[in-house]
Amino acid sequence: MTFRESLARWLEQPWVSNVIIGVIIFNAILLGMETSPAMMAQAGDLILALDKVCLGIFVVEILLKLVAHGHRFFRSGWNIFDFVIVGIALVPNAQGLSVLRAMRILRVLRVISVAPRLRRVVEGFVIALPGMGSVFLLMAIIFYIGAVMATKLFSAAFPDWFGTLGQSAYTLFQIMTLESWSMGIVRPVMEVYPFAWAFFVPFIMVTTFAVVNLLVGLIVNSMQDAHGAEEGQKTDAYRDEVLSRLEAIERRLAAQAHDKS
Repeated sequence: MTFRESLARWLEQPWVSNVIIGVIIFNAILLGMETSPAMMAQAGDLILALDKVCLGIFVVEILLKLVAHGHRFFRSGWNIFDFVIVGIALVPNAQGLSVLRAMRILRVLRVISVAPRLRRVVEGFVIALPGMGSVFLLMAIIFYIGAVMATKLFSAAFPDWFGTLGQSAYTLFQIMTLESWSMGIVRPVMEVYPFAWAFFVPFIMVTTFAVVNLLVGLIVNSMQDAHGAEEGQKTDAYRDEVLSRLEAIERRLAAQAHDKS
């Protein structure tokens, strides 16, 4: 076994991943403490020093992975994700780059790439994106039709909510989320237009209870597919390992039989 293979196996050990997760969580707590003026006044130097230690651990981890995997490191989207997140943290705190420095909290997202269960959730979400695009297009069409109708029907009496196409779309979005939709919007509209419920109730039924649940179903199915694919890969890897061991045993027995003969 080569040095690179040994290093790669060492990095894949569960306890190494657990240590990295612990450092990520600890670093997230430190970054939260940096937002407190009182804590920074009392222990600012210690907090910043510990933050640099955590960043150093992340950099060493990335370098070890680069040594272990070589150019294959960049074939993994999760490795590229880690590389970019750590690279952002290394940007100097110069004028005009304060936004990038504030993005250091994105290091917390590294826990997704380290934790297999969280990674499976994100992979399922990414797999669902094509199907979600179709649902979002359907949602946009429904919102456009609803916004046009609401503007024509209610703009005269409620210009703040339905005065323009954009205002109508935003109001309908609030209604879709069911945030103060009845007492805050629909009932006042019904005081002027008694049959307004015939517009709002079907809109809520279609958007909130049908289309949104369709999105949830797509994501759940994609997560199940991602889990199935991962289990299949584990099964294939285990089968290949068993076959390689059997072949090694067969060669050894053949060599022994040849020596005896």
